[in-house]
Amino acid sequence: MNILNKTQVLTYSLAAITAQAAFGAAVANAKDSKSGLYGDFRLRYETVSQNNPLEDADALTLRSRVGYQTEKVEGFSALIEVENNIEIIDDFSVPPTGDRVGQFSVIADPEFTEIDQAYVSYSNDTFKAKLGRQVITLDGHRFVGHVGWRQDRQTFDAAVINYTPSKGFNINVAYIDKRNRIFSDEADIDSQDLIFNTSYKLGNGKLVGYAYLLEVDNGTDNSLDTYGISYTGSTKIGDTKYLYAAEYATQEANDTSDADYLLLEGGASFSGITAKLGYEVLGSDSGQRGFATPLATLHKFNGWADIFLGTPAQGLEDTYLTLSGKAAGGKWVATYHDFSSDTSLNGASDLGSELNLLYTRKLGDGFSGGLKFADYDAGDSVFGKVDTRKAWAWVSYKF
Repeated sequence: MNILNKTQVLTYSLAAITAQAAFGAAVANAKDSKSGLYGDFRLRYETVSQNNPLEDADALTLRSRVGYQTEKVEGFSALIEVENNIEIIDDFSVPPTGDRVGQFSVIADPEFTEIDQAYVSYSNDTFKAKLGRQVITLDGHRFVGHVGWRQDRQTFDAAVINYTPSKGFNINVAYIDKRNRIFSDEADIDSQDLIFNTSYKLGNGKLVGYAYLLEVDNGTDNSLDTYGISYTGSTKIGDTKYLYAAEYATQEANDTSDADYLLLEGGASFSGITAKLGYEVLGSDSGQRGFATPLATLHKFNGWADIFLGTPAQGLEDTYLTLSGKAAGGKWVATYHDFSSDTSLNGASDLGSELNLLYTRKLGDGFSGGLKFADYDAGDSVFGKVDTRKAWAWVSYKF
């Protein structure tokens, strides 16, 4: 696509967002409930540079999501939502879809149009149920999430039940028979996944117990069973708010391989600044397989450069420091990661380090925008990682 055509498409896209904003504002003002028409649009530029033979990648994409939520009748309602992504600048590869593989670095935002959500639901004071294609997120997305950072977010074809027998006590059960992943229809996976998650508010925090029993439906023994427990909370003393989290899980793959997960995190908020120090371990089974979280919003964890979307067979230890606050009408985040393997490989264990920077700001009337940067420096060469730098700039609109 030549520069003139790219400019024309971008101009038309911005004009469409502006027109939709005006329409959306009118719709929002006309209704006073969660039912009705809604929309979510994001225009984003992403660039990737890696120390390998691939050409640097550049992407300018426009993701549009429009849906309709019905009014609730006797506890029942329904939702339908369509999602579309347009490639305006397409100098990037998407291996699962076969787009420009081997030429450019990867940017996982293919062009697509699909049904993002379509479900019926029922709810009363203590019980909720959904049947159909839907977003499912649990406990900060570490094990089950929607990967909303990518233009094609992850949804699930599932039956979900949520029961609250008493205040502070919550039970979630789900059966998933299809994982609608982030590559349009090209990499969707039929599955037989059982999700159990129970939480209870205890003291100044929340205690969670879970069992995620995952299996790809392809006729082979590929079970991935994870059992875990976590506690997260906060306590305010004087003008300082102290934050803490601890989590442990064990995982068995194919009834033959075992690996453990550990998270310890502590922090404090004071004078408008929040600081967190964390240590996360995705363990290894003697260097043969690393602890896996295939349903997670993986981009949120272990660095925004997405180097560790798949846990190395030697496992991953991530020691990180995060600072966040507010400035110039927006929010900022800075994180430094130091990576190492849980089990050494040929005597090596250095998996590199990464710096992450983020600034976001509301722009008024449903608009917001942001800037984001990730700089990964590779460690020992035996692991096959390469220096990677990524940057993003975007503007979004919701009504």
